[in-house]
Amino acid sequence: MCTHRIILSETGESFNCLDNETVLNALARSGKRGIPIGCRGGGCGVCKVKVLVGDFTKRPMSRDHVSVLEELNNEVLACCMLPKSDVKVQVLGKMQRAMFRDLVALS
Repeated sequence: MCTHRIILSETGESFNCLDNETVLNALARSGKRGIPIGCRGGGCGVCKVKVLVGDFTKRPMSRDHVSVLEELNNEVLACCMLPKSDVKVQVLGKMQRAMFRDLVALS
């Protein structure tokens, strides 16, 4: 099993993620505050991220939350994403508002 670094583009924070672990589980384990944990199965859409750099695999996700075009643009649900290298992600939607509430207030 390999460990990869997951880097949050908004803050530069990073955390470890095993290659057989979803990015959402690793993020929750990291202790970062404000992480909305929904269904963990690709159905609720609260953990949407855009992969900016790196390789990953993904499990099936609800088309209600990730369209074909978004998926082609490397937008995925963190609960369905498994890293295959170090990965830099941009947090989107509901998770972005929850995790970076303080940053949004400052801008």
